Amino acid sequence: MDYVRPGQTGLKVSRICLGCMSFGAGDDWRVEGEAAKRVLARDWDVGINFYDTANVYSNSRSEEIVGEFLDGCRNDAVLATKVRGEMGPGPNQHGLSRAHIMWQVGESLRRLKTDYIDLYQIHRWDYETPIEETLYAD
Repeated sequence: MDYVRPGQTGLKVSRICLGCMSFGAGDDWRVEGEAAKRVLARDWDVGINFYDTANVYSNSRSEEIVGEFLDGCRNDAVLATKVRGEMGPGPNQHGLSRAHIMWQVGESLRRLKTDYIDLYQIHRWDYETPIEETLYAD
């Protein structure tokens, strides 16, 4: 596997990233449980260490599956997840407001069974929230 060093992170990241959108129960095209873990294990065995998921994929089940798999080897993985989608019916349970970002980063950390995320991404634009609020959320 070829690895690159993005920026000044000190990380070695596989050139191939495994997108985990299809992990979790639901539609016929989704991969759940042990089948998803076999996909993750096979990719790990060939040297892929970069995983991309999102809080909304399969109602958060994708993050849970990735977290279960990486438990015990998290420091060797590069983990990306996303924020923006609707996580509940309330007016503050979606978007890129500081409040939603802070709530969801905590939830993603819990589901991923980790204390850090390597790459936290905006899943799509939020026209209701000033970009400064999103960028300066801490």
